Amino acid sequence: MNRFKVFNDPIHGFISIESALIFKLIEHPWFQRLRRIKQLGLTDYVYPGAIHTRFHHAIGAYHIMRQALWTLRRKGHEISKQEEEASLIAILLHDMGHGPFSHTLEKCLIPEVNHERITILFMERLNAQFNGELDLALDIFHDRYPRRFFHDLVSSQLDMDRLDYLSRDSFFTGVNEGNVNHVRIIDMIDVLDDHIVVEAKGIHSIEKFLQSRRFMYWQVYLHKTVVCAESMLVKVMERALEIHEETGKLTASPVLQFFLDNRVDVDRFLRDDAVLDTFAKLDDYDIFSAVKEWMNHEDAVLSYLCRCLIDRKLFKIEVFDEAVGFDLDLKRQEVAEVLHTHKDAVKHAVYTFAMSHSLYDKNQTRIKILYKNGKVREISEASEQWDEKSWLKNTTKYYLCTPKLG
Repeated sequence: MNRFKVFNDPIHGFISIESALIFKLIEHPWFQRLRRIKQLGLTDYVYPGAIHTRFHHAIGAYHIMRQALWTLRRKGHEISKQEEEASLIAILLHDMGHGPFSHTLEKCLIPEVNHERITILFMERLNAQFNGELDLALDIFHDRYPRRFFHDLVSSQLDMDRLDYLSRDSFFTGVNEGNVNHVRIIDMIDVLDDHIVVEAKGIHSIEKFLQSRRFMYWQVYLHKTVVCAESMLVKVMERALEIHEETGKLTASPVLQFFLDNRVDVDRFLRDDAVLDTFAKLDDYDIFSAVKEWMNHEDAVLSYLCRCLIDRKLFKIEVFDEAVGFDLDLKRQEVAEVLHTHKDAVKHAVYTFAMSHSLYDKNQTRIKILYKNGKVREISEASEQWDEKSWLKNTTKYYLCTPKLG
């Protein structure tokens, strides 16, 4: 009865699920958890509409993958039903390893374990539960399958993940400059030498894709107020972990309490199934319910950080293009006096950090343009709009965050 399911998506319209296995994976509690994890962390503190979830994005990426496979079949490439289903599973599950607020708290509760590694653990456990039915999906995900263009569609510099999240994030933030014509790009893809290429007549759509991605990073993903809010949430968790380690007097939901009580290292996370089972229940609600509870904590710094987050009284953030010598002692002393605490405790309220980003990585699978004569050129050589400095440069920004006192 449930082999045919339709989602009505604001970006792509009606999305149909026609595989019984894929429907069962979507219905699995581990996948349903993605409904409770926002795609863009605390970006809604700047763009109020940005409250869409990882669930939305996963379903959208699945839909674009279906379109891509249909396009390649139309262009004469043979794709079996097994390959189609496995590719759809690989893209559907590609973000399962994200923790609360997506990238914001990555490696905070579980140091040295990123969401990609957790995704693989989830997929391997699901494969065992489904008696090996995800074997081919895992081969594609790991780039072990000989027809490597399937992996390109899942993970590359022009994958279905990026095509969905740019369109989706642009829509929900209202930042129209970030929108990409994913339908046009999908219509222009082809396969040559077992890798995805783009027909030459689609080069302007690729240029727009790269420009949109650059715009979204600096206008949305790395917007200084978004960065400030998310850094404050990180500082809440860092201070909470310190307090719990020192006193053991910090309460939270059972699943968050587990990670407060147990500083899980990478070895334990990879070998202890119980840790993954607990992580599979952890979501945004656990974190923010704790933040609301800790607003009344006796620790002045923790309660202050939590109140500022809940009431959106964000810190002042200054951005620098170069690392400068910050003298934080005087400011920390000032904040400590206002909060009636010692100077060392306010390191979580007066702090610096750096963030880096590059638009296009030549060390990854490159975007290649296919001409009618059969020749192939990399986008950096084919595009008249290519800007070597802004598109290849690894840009680093340096940030100083301080409370707004008075």
